[in-house]
Amino acid sequence: MEEQYTISDPRVLKAVAHPLRVRLLGLLRGDGPATASELGRKVGESSGSTSYHLRELFKYGFIEEDADQRDGRERRWRARHRYTSWDAVELSASAEGREALRIIHLRQAEMVGRVMEEYDQAGWSEEWADVSGMSDHLLTLPPAALREFKDRAEELLRDLVARHAGDPGARKVHVWLGAVPRTSQEEES
Repeated sequence: MEEQYTISDPRVLKAVAHPLRVRLLGLLRGDGPATASELGRKVGESSGSTSYHLRELFKYGFIEEDADQRDGRERRWRARHRYTSWDAVELSASAEGREALRIIHLRQAEMVGRVMEEYDQAGWSEEWADVSGMSDHLLTLPPAALREFKDRAEELLRDLVARHAGDPGARKVHVWLGAVPRTSQEEES
């Protein structure tokens, strides 16, 4: 699997921003190869619907057939990349790009909401409950400081993953980083 798929075409970003496609791609990345039927059961959709959206993800280069794990009746699909990235400055140069960015950011926020809605601390040990959750901060920073934070946080995450590879107590965890400046209206209230 390749590390990253960098998007520069707003139409490609819009294609992956479809709510069901985002979920299907996330499942293929997180859980591994699957058929349309298997994915359909996980997301509560018909295999016909998931098949259509998987073909769209394939068309735009997000997934591929998994030749190593063929299912005699159905195609097995796998993600081609661990991450999707884009240059927000480049994409925001056009109205279509700004719209694609808005849509993908909304999908990301919806995913955070869905994961937090499904999370139940009662199902986890005290150790996991203690380190799980979210926090928010309202800070006054220039763009350079926010870039430094983002870069250092990404570096720290890569380091932690490498250091704890193979730890029997490790689990897949959702980690989100997000920051946007406050709007003028928020500043006034």
